[in-house]
Amino acid sequence: MKVSGFTFIRNAIRYDYPVVEAIRSILPLCDNFVVALGNSDDGTRELISSIDPTKIRIIDSIWDDTLREGGRVLALETDKAYRAIDSDCDWAFYIQGDEVVHEKYLDTIRESMLKWKDHPEVDGLLFNYLHFYGSYDYIGSSDKWYRHEIRVVRKNDLIWSYRDAQGFRKGENDKLRVKPVDAYVYHYGWAKEPRAMQRKQVTFHKLWHSDHWVAQNVGQAEQFDYSGIDAVELFQGTHPAVMLDRIAKKNWKFDFDIAFSNLRLKDRCKRFLRKYCGIDLGYKNYIKI
Repeated sequence: MKVSGFTFIRNAIRYDYPVVEAIRSILPLCDNFVVALGNSDDGTRELISSIDPTKIRIIDSIWDDTLREGGRVLALETDKAYRAIDSDCDWAFYIQGDEVVHEKYLDTIRESMLKWKDHPEVDGLLFNYLHFYGSYDYIGSSDKWYRHEIRVVRKNDLIWSYRDAQGFRKGENDKLRVKPVDAYVYHYGWAKEPRAMQRKQVTFHKLWHSDHWVAQNVGQAEQFDYSGIDAVELFQGTHPAVMLDRIAKKNWKFDFDIAFSNLRLKDRCKRFLRKYCGIDLGYKNYIKI
């Protein structure tokens, strides 16, 4: 079985992306790895080059900063990396620059890839998600966070990155047919030092909106205000080993009363149906088979 990993990144240092940890977390499963490196000016190239030159190949890319509709540029950059991986690989493992896989899931993922490798009706593998918010101690618990997404796909010219690189589609606009894998992706995109988080928010929203909209709605604050979250819960597990050094260097504090909840009635109903009736009305960019 041959597995190629792929991702895209730009200015990882400036915006405090744990991209090194992201790549290292799945590198043991990958025979090689492609990074689409956007035009960066903060040392990101040197950072990526230091990980594992024997496995990682960098392709240079220039982001189209004029694209401000639905974060489409993120999908285009994902596609660049996906198109550059080896054509003879059995699986392509996608990881975003703020996602990390715990080492305890690697054997399970490998077994799932082997199990479904020779089943062409399976387009990809579906992962569970944990979304950290504010710090490494809390995870978002409302239905605003997506609970599952595809991160392993076949190498197929018909497969492409969907919307803002949320997931994948096939052909004209068909959802991928997937098998669930009993593994979690840890999403750390909302667990950053508040100044870095504010910088990310300003730049990130420019992928969707005009400068005027960003100025009006994101503002010019020096630090991001984490207090606007609707509901979180304490994280009870362990973090991936590749994240431990970063977590040990955390230099900010975020506390939240987990008894507080600002969930809308609609979200409360969704949570009740999922918890007590087994009915999940959340976003589904896939078809389970």
